[in-house]
Amino acid sequence: MLQVETQTLWLFCRPGFEADAGQELVARAAELGVFGYFVPGQVPGWVSFQAPGHGLGAELLPRLHLSELVFVRDWVMELARLELPGGDRVGSVLEALREEVDVFPFERLEVHVPAEGAPDDLARFARKWTSPLARALRDTGWLVPREESPVNLPRLDILLPSFEQALLCASPQGNRSPFVGGVPRLRFPPSAPSRSTLKLEEAWKLFIPEEHWYELLGGGRHAVDLGASPGGWTWQLVKEGMLVTAVDNGPMDEALMASGHVEHVRADGFTWRPRRAVDWLVCDIVDKPARVAELIAGWFEDGLCRYSVFNLKLPMKQRQQAWENCRDRLLACTALNAPDIRLQARQLYHDREEITCFVGPDLRRS
Repeated sequence: MLQVETQTLWLFCRPGFEADAGQELVARAAELGVFGYFVPGQVPGWVSFQAPGHGLGAELLPRLHLSELVFVRDWVMELARLELPGGDRVGSVLEALREEVDVFPFERLEVHVPAEGAPDDLARFARKWTSPLARALRDTGWLVPREESPVNLPRLDILLPSFEQALLCASPQGNRSPFVGGVPRLRFPPSAPSRSTLKLEEAWKLFIPEEHWYELLGGGRHAVDLGASPGGWTWQLVKEGMLVTAVDNGPMDEALMASGHVEHVRADGFTWRPRRAVDWLVCDIVDKPARVAELIAGWFEDGLCRYSVFNLKLPMKQRQQAWENCRDRLLACTALNAPDIRLQARQLYHDREEITCFVGPDLRRS
């Protein structure tokens, strides 16, 4: 981790959820004795968290992991703020790094522009600027090729809200999203019945390290998809070789049914139960989050599944409180409070007004 004391963290979240992300971090940091406040920036989806008198790189990040947060997709530590000149912008960045911080080598450079509201030419400029800037950083020895870099090097992230300003930041190795800025680069499979399939794919990539995929997803496992129609999530389960019971009164995709891996049960997902336990329960039912949490808790209390991915559709107001109420109900379930089981939640890039939850083995112990 970059050994630079900073008093500002920049948070990335879904546009419109800046207050939720900021309030969440303020509360979690206070639990650890780091008292700060958040400021929603003028850029949608970017929030600054400031804690006067605290070195966040030393006091907060080693004790709070990104995976423990729900509304924060990714975060970076601010190193310096720079007013970009009209001329040598590359040179100005090098000078700022040289003067403002004790620069350690970085493993990679990423330049971020606003996801919404930025002019098109700002994104084009960022793409063209990245290459000469990376080359200059390599020439100084501040950017080390990944194959040559030691472990735990930070990433240099430059936030570019406009042509006139740059925020130089570091993204710490080992405590950041596996996707830059929390945004995965997933392609919609043409054969999938709906775009919701990307939610389940993103959830697995976020919550399950690649080396554990076959252990948890492979080997002909059995799964139940509640609220399956038309089959976006069922498609992902079948792709992993699972045998799926798709529960929904609505129709299923014909091509998916022709795979021979799916049994379609026309029933109410809230009342239907399997005759024997399955490996996976997935659920993308649109209903009140408390009702869905009760449903999932019931399946685990009755020993009907081992792992689960499910969505909670949050209300427009008091989203954090709604999540905490659902979390408390889920953790009241003995099976979900076992030492080798972990409940995680995150508002995914492909989510809208919901958050996605994962119940599975505590892979931090492996």
